[in-house]
Amino acid sequence: MAAQALAGRTAIVTGASSGIGRAAALRFAREGARLVVSGRRADALAQLVGEIERAGGEAIACAGDVRDESHNDALVDTALARFGRVDIGFNNAGGTGAMGPASEMSLADWRATIDTNLTSAFLGARRQMQAMLEAGGGSIILTSSFVGHTAGMPGTAAYAAAKAGVIGLAQVLAVEGGPHGVRVNALLPGGTDTPGARDFIEEPASRAFVEQMHALKRIADPDEIAAAALFLASDASGFVTGSAMRVDGGVSISRT
Repeated sequence: MAAQALAGRTAIVTGASSGIGRAAALRFAREGARLVVSGRRADALAQLVGEIERAGGEAIACAGDVRDESHNDALVDTALARFGRVDIGFNNAGGTGAMGPASEMSLADWRATIDTNLTSAFLGARRQMQAMLEAGGGSIILTSSFVGHTAGMPGTAAYAAAKAGVIGLAQVLAVEGGPHGVRVNALLPGGTDTPGARDFIEEPASRAFVEQMHALKRIADPDEIAAAALFLASDASGFVTGSAMRVDGGVSISRT
């Protein structure tokens, strides 16, 4: 039997109620990690924890809002109290927020989207970094997007700005944490078949349009993005830090 890539390690995964976060939590658990999972829906987290435990893994749910400083602190405190360490932080929670022309966007909608995607990443990574610096190393992953990095899409000003900011945050944290063994990377998914995405591609024509944007002419299964997160979390990426890793099915380079 092959060795588990994350055996003996503790991982925090936010946005774990569904989609990429849920897939990553399950994959991390299969690879031996002990999990602290975060999301706003306690019932969905309980189902996830139950699935992990039935498969022989260890996990604890901590429901809350990643925009809250206290919740991010609680995730690390829970990991330290339950498992004694924090090795991996997958700060995945986010959302597109209100969409529409920037000229018509309210300040409240702008701030809400920035807080959901960028401020939450800062709050999570800051507290995780503190624990990892004390322990002598770790891997922090921030979910960004090709939107705001290789593509400007109408109606996404706040989301694009936030996700571009996540890449800048990852780069700075990487140079600050590198001398102490802490690696920090941004993960940039393309279109992915998540509950949130289905709100935008519910109609067959809409889905076909989005699939056509990608070089692979399809969108990802969440587990494909989770596999990339596992790479960044594991020793397989031991010399990778400060990267903006595109796992986007070629949407960034496709013009067909």
